[in-house]
Amino acid sequence: MKRIAVVQSNYIPWKGYFDLIAAVEEFIIYDDMQFTRRDWRNRNRIKTPAGTQWLTVPVQVKGHYHQSIRETRIDNQSAWARDHWQAFIHNYRRATHFESVAALFEPLYLHHDYTHLSVLNRTFIETVCEYLGITTKISDSRDYQLLPGKTERLADLCLQSGANAYLSGPAARAYLDTEAFSRRGIDLQFFDYADYPPYPQLWNDFVHEVSIMDLLFNCGPDAPRYMKFSGHR
Repeated sequence: MKRIAVVQSNYIPWKGYFDLIAAVEEFIIYDDMQFTRRDWRNRNRIKTPAGTQWLTVPVQVKGHYHQSIRETRIDNQSAWARDHWQAFIHNYRRATHFESVAALFEPLYLHHDYTHLSVLNRTFIETVCEYLGITTKISDSRDYQLLPGKTERLADLCLQSGANAYLSGPAARAYLDTEAFSRRGIDLQFFDYADYPPYPQLWNDFVHEVSIMDLLFNCGPDAPRYMKFSGHR
């Protein structure tokens, strides 16, 4: 059985995003979708002594956001990359594995010039996957022919990629047309994000809904022990 997932790229996503990648044979980054404001595409949260804090990549937008994620350019007039890295230093320098993880990610922030959000996101996603030992093939939706219709398009991507199963996040239960998959002989499955164990974390009460960077800084190579894929990869 070949199983795929099709999801928009996110900026330094949370651990569940990487568990979804690890659970499939091919992960298709769906950046032909429209860019959405105040969403996970260009921002995520980290843990601080005062609670969670947003790190947002500034982007250039056209009118009422009539642009795809792929078309979205980064506004490099601000020193956002330096500021984000300084936020990591300020809030995670006491973390057990800060130095070793910083050696991998600091160059991505301070020695790269990104022009497009999609490229930035994929760079970080692939770097995190490599660190975690996730070997799933990562593809791009532009590598495929995209049909009209939200669910029809996803089901057809399964056929084009040679998959007979599609793994979706649980929120999609509310809008996916299950018949579009069953007509094509595709097994529609939903990922379960429940029951994550807590891990050693800085600052007050434990919070799951933060960037994967929090887990990496705190747990380093032991990070997979606190994720769902660790038992089968």
